[in-house]
Amino acid sequence: MAILWMPSLRRCSTMLIDSTKVRQIFIVCGKTDLRRGIDGLAAIVQEQFELDPYNQALYLFCGTRKDRFKALYWDGDGFLLLYKRLENGRLQWPTNQDAIRKLNFKQLTRLLSGWSLDATIHKIRPPRHVSMTTER
Repeated sequence: MAILWMPSLRRCSTMLIDSTKVRQIFIVCGKTDLRRGIDGLAAIVQEQFELDPYNQALYLFCGTRKDRFKALYWDGDGFLLLYKRLENGRLQWPTNQDAIRKLNFKQLTRLLSGWSLDATIHKIRPPRHVSMTTER
């Protein structure tokens, strides 16, 4: 059995999520009220994004300050709710409110390691050809 090891949760002695059974990983972009519990987060998945919270997908939610997140997972006989608060640093959480993104395990690892999911280098238009000669 392969165990899902999230870099930010590495110190846990055992994890309860079998990574071979996680069908998909979704990140809920923007801010989520982390005072919500299992039922409230499952309602967001179901009502706002029209997804099935019982489909053995891992759903990730981030708070306003981006130094904490919750993960919701249905393991077949109940929900598992993980909560992590970073003591030093912030997550590079996508800010597109009311959007959900599908991730793979590599992207999840990058996100929880502090890397951004979105490129920070943007293509630019080269400047128009300007004559480099100067008149004297």
